[in-house]
Amino acid sequence: MSTPPAVAAPLVPPLPTLRRACSVRSVLAVLPVVAVVALLGLPVAPDSGVTAADAVSGLVVVWAVVHTARRARRPLTRTAAVVLGLPVVGIAVAAAGAASTGDAVTGLARYLQVFVLVPVAVLLLVRGRRDARLVLWSLVGLAVWQGAIGVHQYLTGTGALYQGADIRAVGTFGPSDVMGMANVVSCGVVAATGLALGTRARRLGVPPPEGWGRVVAAGCALALLVPLALSFSRGAWIATAVVCGAQLLLAGVRRAAKVFAAAVAVSVVLVGGLGVGAAAVQERLTSITQVADAPDQSVVDRYTLWAAAAGMWRENPVTGVGLKAFPAHRDGHASLALSSGSDTEGAGQAFRRQPLLSPHNMYLLILSEQGLLGLLTVAGGWLALLVCAARRLRRGVQGRRAGHAPDCALPACGLLLWQLVNFLYADIGGPSTVLTAICFGLAAWWALSGDETRAPAAESDRR
Repeated sequence: MSTPPAVAAPLVPPLPTLRRACSVRSVLAVLPVVAVVALLGLPVAPDSGVTAADAVSGLVVVWAVVHTARRARRPLTRTAAVVLGLPVVGIAVAAAGAASTGDAVTGLARYLQVFVLVPVAVLLLVRGRRDARLVLWSLVGLAVWQGAIGVHQYLTGTGALYQGADIRAVGTFGPSDVMGMANVVSCGVVAATGLALGTRARRLGVPPPEGWGRVVAAGCALALLVPLALSFSRGAWIATAVVCGAQLLLAGVRRAAKVFAAAVAVSVVLVGGLGVGAAAVQERLTSITQVADAPDQSVVDRYTLWAAAAGMWRENPVTGVGLKAFPAHRDGHASLALSSGSDTEGAGQAFRRQPLLSPHNMYLLILSEQGLLGLLTVAGGWLALLVCAARRLRRGVQGRRAGHAPDCALPACGLLLWQLVNFLYADIGGPSTVLTAICFGLAAWWALSGDETRAPAAESDRR
């Protein structure tokens, strides 16, 4: 009796094994981006110029270059190169007009980091919906961590100084960056809302756990409203309300009504029933409309700084006064209504007077320091990115095809829109600035990555 010949082992692994290997490789590529987000949860030393997250973001840029070179593929589409490269023109011209070499180098490095290099690195490393969801969930996790610390600070009176009491929730960022926790929590709310409102799991053909993820995301979005309220940041409130409202309307009017009713119920229970920050939140909300009738000093300072920025632009309309030159020209253009600074104290730091070194409006900061050239190139690049993202989102909402499903598009577009609305009341600066770069990168992935880079990942996600 003859023995049957042995069957040779296949030289090529089975297709599911290849898919799993490609999936693991993709996740490993995007882990440095997640590491940057995680490092934003560490305590920040006062007056720290460069944080751990900033340093790792530089390594992410290097890793993106190495990873792209190893894949031997064209890194960016033509549209992506133009949109993300456009800000370099205005930034470089403004750096050439800076008052000193130090200001030119530091300003150029910061602007390129936030608006060019890190967004491009995120675009290159995020290769599909699975990678995007991982980064988005890391943003939600960071927001929950910072929000929990902020709520504890309010309840125990260990937060930053606000109206004579140490109750302002600032997370690990401290009183020197009172907007840090508010920005992180707001991004977490927007990301969680977008993940919760994404296309239903059965329409995408993905496993049931995806549906549980939507439930968890909705719970996180509602829970994060508490630390957002306790941050007492009016600009973050306005931007979050605008963006979440837009996300809800895109997801459907009926679903928007349900989520809005749930958010109102949570607010009534927490603020009305339990009295969580009721008096302070009420006063802060009222101050939003008090622009002409007895505005508080922070509102006076803000509008005085805006007027000073406009005055700088009128004197140098094309190229502005130069990068990082706003503080040097501020007193020559501001009225006597401007205070010398804001009082900061609490959250483990001693009392100090924080100088007002920016107009707290990103568009006016660019206009004053970079002129019309900078506004057209930098803000024009943002507008082009928003248009590209909105066009692709509209196609996804209309088609509901798996390759264009808006499960990650809603949070990606929402984060970009939140930044652009928040820039009306804030600008870059502080330890949380690198988060802005991550948000721009996620938006760039959705808006500018070619179909050839997203289709394989989308196909593997469906399977």
